[in-house]
Amino acid sequence: MSDTQTTAGSGAAEPGLRRSLGFRDLVVYGLLFIAPMAPVGVFGTLDAKSHGAVALVYVVATVAMAFTAFSYAQMVRVVPQAGSVFAYARAGLGKEAGFIAGWMVMLDYLLIPAVAYLFSGIAMNALVPEVSRWVWTTLAVVITTFLNLWGVRTAARVGLLVLAMEIVVLLVFAVSAIVVLARDGAHRGWLSPLSGDGTQGAFALSAVIGAVSVAVLSFLGFDAIASFAEEVTGGSEKVARAVLFCLALAGLLFVAQTYLASLLEPLSSARLATDPAKQGSAFYDAVDASVGSWLHNLVAVSKAIGAAFAALAGQAAAGRLVFAMARDRRLPRALARTDSGLPRAALLCAAVITLVAAVWAARRDDGLDKLVSVVDIGALTAFTLLHASVVGWFAVRHRDGPMVWWRHVLVPVLGAAITVTVIVEASETAQVVGLVWLTVGLAVLIAQRGRGGSGSGSG
Repeated sequence: MSDTQTTAGSGAAEPGLRRSLGFRDLVVYGLLFIAPMAPVGVFGTLDAKSHGAVALVYVVATVAMAFTAFSYAQMVRVVPQAGSVFAYARAGLGKEAGFIAGWMVMLDYLLIPAVAYLFSGIAMNALVPEVSRWVWTTLAVVITTFLNLWGVRTAARVGLLVLAMEIVVLLVFAVSAIVVLARDGAHRGWLSPLSGDGTQGAFALSAVIGAVSVAVLSFLGFDAIASFAEEVTGGSEKVARAVLFCLALAGLLFVAQTYLASLLEPLSSARLATDPAKQGSAFYDAVDASVGSWLHNLVAVSKAIGAAFAALAGQAAAGRLVFAMARDRRLPRALARTDSGLPRAALLCAAVITLVAAVWAARRDDGLDKLVSVVDIGALTAFTLLHASVVGWFAVRHRDGPMVWWRHVLVPVLGAAITVTVIVEASETAQVVGLVWLTVGLAVLIAQRGRGGSGSGSG
């Protein structure tokens, strides 16, 4: 296939991407970005917040994020472009809204990989303390960037092996937990992961909802699948199915592992709530106490390798977003160049920015806290604009046939209500950073309009 394509309505040849990905590749990228054992780090926090009903929290969080996944599936079918939410908001709401959506999600697509690289560096430093964590972090960036530059199919193949390793480790944990529970019994009631352990009073729906606002962050990354829409074989319907499948599978894995971990947890949710220092290691402590340190170490190594490849998927998605915005003349045009059907210039740009952020954080004692506190606000803002785009495209502009009110109005409105609620519940630091990033984006937009710049194609 040629490395150029024609933008609808413009008649101009635009840089294009090579179609080489299948359904399995899309799911691999999505699950890599999410990470099959994403709840490990926040298990203790969610257990304390939900009064012990952490499995129920992930059931509700999966349903909540399904609204966003459904909106992605709606838009990728009608706007199968690499820019993902940038392209969708541009089509449904106009060029300016598209730029803001792309600008806001760019914050996450650049910083989430930085966090993942830092996780990998910290884990490797714990195993080999003679080598500084910033060195491990840099090495992880270099290796995964090389794979991304080598080609999307190569990265997907290597990613599949890493994902298989993570799934095997998760299965080892599940089987070990079931054996221990069958032999020794559970520390908590068998239904407590779905109803609470009762140590903080009666079941409280408000406590579960409060924990959901944190749990939905475990799912961030499934949306990156949509950024590969121009590289999939067989049409955009395959991308839509991959988005929905990836979310459902991740939700199932999250519910299963948190259910088992809750039963193994020797401390009550009330004890975790009064001792926040124990929340971060609660999952590992439960594994240590019930199964043994060998499984703790196995999970830790898996998380170290998995984090680096979660960053690989994030970096790939960031590169496609930068490419799409540059092709639309919203970023420097040089970033829209392709080489053998790959957006190598955009990938290198994303890699450099991520490397700077990751190494900066790795060299600071509080670097991880600084990054983690702000990484999610951009995606949540972009998700809100995504839901508005569905309404704009189908209900306001009446594109692609008659409007179906529940599909094109009710679902996206409920989805937007969920994402706005999570934004309101976010930390003050995240809200301030998000507001500053939004202000900078608006300034860039005003400057572009002032000099008469606009994206190609129709708005």
